[in-house]
Amino acid sequence: MFEVFVLTFAFFFGLAVKQIGLPPLVGFLVAGFGLNALGGQIGLPHDSGEILDHVAHLGVLLLLFTVGLKLKLRQLVQPQVIGGSVLHFAITVAIFAPGIHFLMDATWNTALLVAVALAFSSTVLAAKTLETKREIGAFHGRVAIGILILQDVIALIVIAIQGGSTPSIWALWILALPLLRPLMHWLLDLSGHDELMVLMGMLLAVVIGGMGFEVVGISPEIGALLMGVMLSNHPRAAEMSESLWSLKEVFLVGFFLQIGMQGLPSVNDLVFALVFALILPVKGVLFFFLLILFRLRARNAFLAGLSLTAYSEFGLIVSASVLPEWLVPLAITVALSFIVAAPLNRLAHPLFERFEDFLQRFESPHLHPDEEPTAFGDARIVIMGMGRTGASAYDALSRRGASVIGLDSDPYKVETHIAAGRNVAYTDAEDANFWHGIDLSGIQAVVLSMDALESKLIAARQLRAHGFAGTVVAHALHEDEVNAVIAAGASETYLTMYEAGVGLAEHTWKALDAPDVSPAVQE
Repeated sequence: MFEVFVLTFAFFFGLAVKQIGLPPLVGFLVAGFGLNALGGQIGLPHDSGEILDHVAHLGVLLLLFTVGLKLKLRQLVQPQVIGGSVLHFAITVAIFAPGIHFLMDATWNTALLVAVALAFSSTVLAAKTLETKREIGAFHGRVAIGILILQDVIALIVIAIQGGSTPSIWALWILALPLLRPLMHWLLDLSGHDELMVLMGMLLAVVIGGMGFEVVGISPEIGALLMGVMLSNHPRAAEMSESLWSLKEVFLVGFFLQIGMQGLPSVNDLVFALVFALILPVKGVLFFFLLILFRLRARNAFLAGLSLTAYSEFGLIVSASVLPEWLVPLAITVALSFIVAAPLNRLAHPLFERFEDFLQRFESPHLHPDEEPTAFGDARIVIMGMGRTGASAYDALSRRGASVIGLDSDPYKVETHIAAGRNVAYTDAEDANFWHGIDLSGIQAVVLSMDALESKLIAARQLRAHGFAGTVVAHALHEDEVNAVIAAGASETYLTMYEAGVGLAEHTWKALDAPDVSPAVQE
């Protein structure tokens, strides 16, 4: 009976909030509170139950594992990541702790721990938001994820110190993990492309990363993340991430339901949560100025800061470990921050466009680590989005003697293509500042091969708005995207899967040694 009500509430509340433009996860949170409030009247247990606890935990482990698959360790040692995370944590605790001590009559130790719990940003919400928008690989996404990882490490240190426990001597085996990388890569090669790949992901995330790290006194969340990092350089890491997508999404529903079912709040709990929900924008503003201090451009500082504007579920882990009496008010605070931050992140790009002129006043005049090109040299064709589709288009055009340049928002992907001999530069098609400064006079055609529809629409509009009269060709994953991209300014749009089928048929026809009588098919 419990599972029946949980699934029903989750679906209909998720569907309801989606109709008003909010992410379904907000509906899952509301469903959790609804189950908590109505549970006694319909004979349900007052807590979330062991089954939901396990499902929620699996969802978090799989999410962090898939984040690790897309993570490069070198992004953690960037000045903006280390400085942004440490300074933000220190400043937040320095402001929140005295306020909680004096306004809520809490002891200094309690006030300090509550402030620490509120200093973290939500890994789940930020990672899910960035992943949904396909921005984890973008510069601002990598900065945000790097900051979140360092915050989680700080949280583990706080738990260890306050709880009086330290990892066991067996935790030293983690130092040998890099030696196991060849074995893990070999196993991934052997696993194929189907259910064994999914099972291997579960094994690494839940068994080795989760349980394995937990038994030696280290957070299973960090373990799952590290297991993903171990495979992040494998050519099939992205394929494994995609194979775990649906499974992870279903399990994460349990996580958001669980937060809502932590307990019904008192009046004081609600006041506490409302006060800190009102303070929430300060969290994002502080991240913005700290990242500007490390010479990020306003756009990336804004997008990264906004993705970090939510209190952390990791703060609930800290609270449950060292301050359980504060778990309910902190759970309500986290839930409210999700409700506030989720729609803001959904509107992140339009919000920046609206305040772009104001925000750019704070940029450093010096060279930025996320600087974008202003000219394309002697290139005549630009390919925006250098994933598998873009790279294939680049190689095909290069073989025909065309002068091509590729653009991508993932700096590490750019480095990989450069190492392979391709002419590729870092840029983000959704960055209005890039379009204002770019010289398109020598460009004859632009290929839009990004996966995200919004990125293609923005790029097509910006190209036409800045007077580009050449050919704009875009690929589309779904039929309902074709008209939208054409309306935005694309000259031609091709259904990628359909064209793949046409190409397959042409190869078959040639293999039969028959004349090619098939017409070119265009959508």
